[in-house]
Amino acid sequence: MQIFGKILGAFFGFLFGGLVGSIFGLFLGHQFDKARRLNQAGFKRSGFGSGPSQAERQEEFFKAAFAVMGHVAKAKGQVTREEIQLASTMMDRMSLHGELRKSAQDAFRDGKETGFPLDETLERVKISAGGRFDLLQFFLELQISAAFADGDLHPSERNVLHKIARGLGFSTDQLEQRLKMQEAAFRFQQQGGGFGGHGGQQQSSGWQQASQADQLADAYNVLGVSDSSDGKAVKKAYRKLMNEHHPDKLMAKGLPPEMMNVAKEKSQEIQNAYDLIKKVKGFK
Repeated sequence: MQIFGKILGAFFGFLFGGLVGSIFGLFLGHQFDKARRLNQAGFKRSGFGSGPSQAERQEEFFKAAFAVMGHVAKAKGQVTREEIQLASTMMDRMSLHGELRKSAQDAFRDGKETGFPLDETLERVKISAGGRFDLLQFFLELQISAAFADGDLHPSERNVLHKIARGLGFSTDQLEQRLKMQEAAFRFQQQGGGFGGHGGQQQSSGWQQASQADQLADAYNVLGVSDSSDGKAVKKAYRKLMNEHHPDKLMAKGLPPEMMNVAKEKSQEIQNAYDLIKKVKGFK
């Protein structure tokens, strides 16, 4: 227990102000001890009672994202060359170069280590995200997206994703819903309309390659609605998802700037799915 500041504060307060000064000095000493304890625990302080800076929280979120990706990749056993390439692809999507890319690679390697502290890492993620649902959801969806990047989800990866979801405060049903949405998003991407898609001519070409029925089913799943949903329900789901995934809103809440491109791709995926449903169903 830190009491050095309290002792000095009370002593000098008594010298200069008697009993009242002693009480005031004790209060100041308590604040000093509190700041000193938090600093020793690894938090840099700009003053009494202030938390880690936004830049520090963003760095923590960024490194944890790649460390947990490494842990998910290791879930199947030995990390393969293909899984390392998937991590590199994610870094490319974020346009990571130089020191930032090295930092992501180091974090990914840390996540592959035996005894990786998943629970503690997820607790730090919650702190760095300030408990904001949108940021925690983004973190979880980032892990799901990385796990699905090869088009297949191994049972061991699914188990780890359930642990991650629980650690972030999501229920089993919430995770399964997001897994279903991401599986549809992966197929939608292959058709040119989803995560990382470029729209335009490529999107139209993708629509020609796959049956309209399959595309439409995937579009509904991307939005998390059923094919029996009416226009009002579809629009409500679309607006909710766009509000949760809007890149500017996520940045304002503390999303690392390096992840802005991924957030943009996700919002574009939602937009493309909604546009397809409107086009086929004739929604206004």
